[in-house]
Amino acid sequence: MSEIKRIADQLTRAMEKDAWHGDSLLPLLKNIKAAEALAKPLENVHNIWELVLHIRGWQDAVRRRLAGTVTELSVSEDWPPIADTSEKAWKATVERLSASYQRLRETILALSDKDLEAPATGKGYPVYIMLHGLIQHNVYHTGQIAILRKEIQAS
Repeated sequence: MSEIKRIADQLTRAMEKDAWHGDSLLPLLKNIKAAEALAKPLENVHNIWELVLHIRGWQDAVRRRLAGTVTELSVSEDWPPIADTSEKAWKATVERLSASYQRLRETILALSDKDLEAPATGKGYPVYIMLHGLIQHNVYHTGQIAILRKEIQAS
């Protein structure tokens, strides 16, 4: 298996299925309702909805960098405000996260192993580090979401 396919596999595990660490992100979000996604069961932490928007923002930023666009997220892109708190808006947020992941995965699979050595657009580190960093970022926030979900269900 090529390194690109291994990286895509790790992203798939983090997002969809067969994660070594526990629940993957998309299945974890499956039965969460809008009110739960907005809940703040712990002080001074982001809620599930905010975390999902944040994850999607970075997935999209990495995909743009892979396409050659210098990308830095503003504060409102990094942590977008939630304008519509309806159930329909929450479902759309999760669907956009899933679509963002699928587009990123397709972009990664279009790379060659040699592309991993190139500098990430606008960064001083290689594409390899950026892709692994994004997967680690997603897993980190998935863990936060799992904890928040447990807190919400316990209350």
